Parts: sequence; C-alpha cells; structure tokens
Amino acid sequence: MKSSFSTSWKSSKQVRKQRKYFLNSPYHIKHKFLSANLSKELRKKYNKRSLPLRKGDEVLVMRGAFKKKKAKVISVNKKNSLVALENIQRTKKDGTKVNVHFHPSVLQIQSIFLEDKERISVLERSKKNASN
Repeated sequence: MKSSFSTSWKSSKQVRKQRKYFLNSPYHIKHKFLSANLSKELRKKYNKRSLPLRKGDEVLVMRGAFKKKKAKVISVNKKNSLVALENIQRTKKDGTKVNVHFHPSVLQIQSIFLEDKERISVLERSKKNASN
C-alpha cells in the first residue's frame, strides 16, 4: 500500500494497513464508515441493512451507560468518526456539561431525516431493487 490514499486498494488482513486506509481516506469515503444499522421496520421498508448517519436522524443507543436512550444526531465528526447526540451529556468536575460522543456501530437508526434529495433517491433506488 502506498503512502498516499489509494482508491484501488481493496483489503488486507493486517490491522495496520486497515487503520492506515481509514486514517488517510478522504472525507467522502470516511462518510461511508459512519454507517449505523437500521431498525427492523426501516430494513423492511428500504431493503437496506445500514445507512451513513446524518444530522437530524433519530437513533437508539445500543451499548454502554446510555443504553436504550433515543436521541437526535446533532453533529457528525468525520475526522474521528464520532457522533454527538441531543440531550446526552456528562457533567465534568467543574459542573460544566459536555456532549457524549458515540461510535456509529453502537447506534441504531430509528427514523431517517429525509430533507436531502440525494438521500431520498438512494433509498428509493433500494426500494425498486427490492421489488424487482
């Protein structure tokens, strides 16, 4: 694998190469790494297993201290692949509150924010493929 990002690279068993691919990848590819599972109802409706997270999506936390909490996505950090959720905060020692960041693999999408035309077209295409 070369020092710069390679689009032709497929995969490797070596974790260091997988990590390098992820860290050197451009943001339009890192966005795909920010995918979370869809709920069972959404899976049936759109015939897709997962989707990249977007600001405005409603998610359910599946693991950790905030398990079974539903919240809206308020920010998506592509650089570190972390997601901040609305009203899920921790109190620091000095009393200030900070947002808790989650990895997308810990989240499950409950409702999709459908304001983006591109996102709607992707979901409609997957619906058509299911009916064929």
